[in-house]
Amino acid sequence: MSAETVAIGIDWGTTSFRAFRFAADGAVEEGRRAPAGILAIDDGEFEDALEELVGDWLDAAPTVPVVLSGMIGSRQGWVETPYLPCPAAVDDIAGALVPLALARGRVIHVAPGLSQRAADGVPDVMRGEEVQILGAVDLLGADAATVCLPGTHSKWARVERRRVTGFATHMTGEVFDVLRRHSILGRGIEHAAWDDDAFLAGVERSGAEGGLLHHLFGVRAAGLFGDLTPERSGAFLSGLVIGHEIRAAAPVGPVHLIGEEELVRLYIAGLKALGHHGEPVAAQAAACGLFLIADSLRKGRHP
Repeated sequence: MSAETVAIGIDWGTTSFRAFRFAADGAVEEGRRAPAGILAIDDGEFEDALEELVGDWLDAAPTVPVVLSGMIGSRQGWVETPYLPCPAAVDDIAGALVPLALARGRVIHVAPGLSQRAADGVPDVMRGEEVQILGAVDLLGADAATVCLPGTHSKWARVERRRVTGFATHMTGEVFDVLRRHSILGRGIEHAAWDDDAFLAGVERSGAEGGLLHHLFGVRAAGLFGDLTPERSGAFLSGLVIGHEIRAAAPVGPVHLIGEEELVRLYIAGLKALGHHGEPVAAQAAACGLFLIADSLRKGRHP
């Protein structure tokens, strides 16, 4: 290793594994990625997978903190960690880490997710996104921000004084996938086609009277009457559900987006169409957040 490693961070999700080893200033000395998400690990052999993927790092840096975040801490993961109620900052997460002893005698730490209850008492949860959110805010050099992580289950989070104070989850990506693959709407969609203008038309339609369920059937009817061609229908449907999400989130101020490049592009376009400003956050948000938590653990700053 070219520089002294002071911490190791691992973002271990449902479908992917990303690991980082950090220098004292938080720079990523080396990163590794593998299609070894928790669903790909046979019979819960997470320790064997960890040893195979980063065992040499553990050998070379036997005393540095190792922090794991993401779905590895879920009920389907290695060890279920409790959700930490909002508001929560980096030091709060570091103080709620769950220790886990390895066969080699090493103790690693698994991060909790975050939870909150809305004003009507309905709970919401996230696991892994909080690390990216707090990392993004640090990269922005801001104390407050609105952060969106678009995807299967999109997250909209509010950060104040570098604490996640609240958030909301929207099942936009999953609903879109179900509709286009398993509903009657999918029969009228050319799945390989895309049309940016149709996407923006869907975003605009999301503001019309009638609500989402009515708007969805409108996609079917528009196809029957030739108002929507199969080549445009998929993009229109995407814009429709993303438009409803953005309107429900009702962002104030700029929205900082973390996610895949193409999906972030669509959200920026959707936000602009609705009078908002969106901008991407650097791709290393997860790495930055993991370092902040590991550094807090290393320096004993947590409560």
